[in-house]
Amino acid sequence: MGILLERIYVGQPKTVGERGAALPMDREWKSGIFKEPVEGPTWLAKTNLDGDGQADLKHHGGPEKAVFAYPSEHYLYWRKELPDTKIFPGGMGENFSLINQLESSVSIGDIYGIGDAVIQVSQPRQPCWKPARRFKVKNLALLLQNSGRTGWYYRVLKEGSIKAGQELVLVEQPYPQWTIEKCNRIMHVEKDNVEEARLLSQCEALSLNWRTTLAKRIEKGEAPDVRRRVIGPNE
Repeated sequence: MGILLERIYVGQPKTVGERGAALPMDREWKSGIFKEPVEGPTWLAKTNLDGDGQADLKHHGGPEKAVFAYPSEHYLYWRKELPDTKIFPGGMGENFSLINQLESSVSIGDIYGIGDAVIQVSQPRQPCWKPARRFKVKNLALLLQNSGRTGWYYRVLKEGSIKAGQELVLVEQPYPQWTIEKCNRIMHVEKDNVEEARLLSQCEALSLNWRTTLAKRIEKGEAPDVRRRVIGPNE
């Protein structure tokens, strides 16, 4: 079996939590992470799926992050790693739940046909504090990041109708050396590997946001502090 689009999830931003709660993890917050499975065909446009939306348009959504994909196999790992936490498929806020594809087997610039649409891998996901807030695990973003189980984003090269159960068909793989796994390692683990960071920043299919972040690291000689992103208002 090839790469299967097991489920499609969409959802609009909503506000949850308690305003003024004493504990940060219980406080009011707004996010588009809450998504529900789509039944039947749906339209994939340049910036998102029909019916999908993001609360923080500065860091989510847009042409370079039109679709967030996450391997369904990862949920087996999280259920074992965090047995007291009810983490479930769709819970990471993904649009595509995929079978038979992991971060080690997908690369920046990979082009796939799915239904009537054509999509291209643009960057790994850089997890933020919101999945942690949802599942009440303060360091979940760090666990996602450090384990490499981040998922990735697609840009849309051709709009079209798609539906769950279809296969992703590889059309072109221009940069097989830049797997999502390797990109995550360069960004989050091998922070002193300036040469690899330089080479990755020159990959034309990599999103502008990642290329800019890597260029700043090379210029300053140090990696940015990620605590605001991964922990944020959860403490």
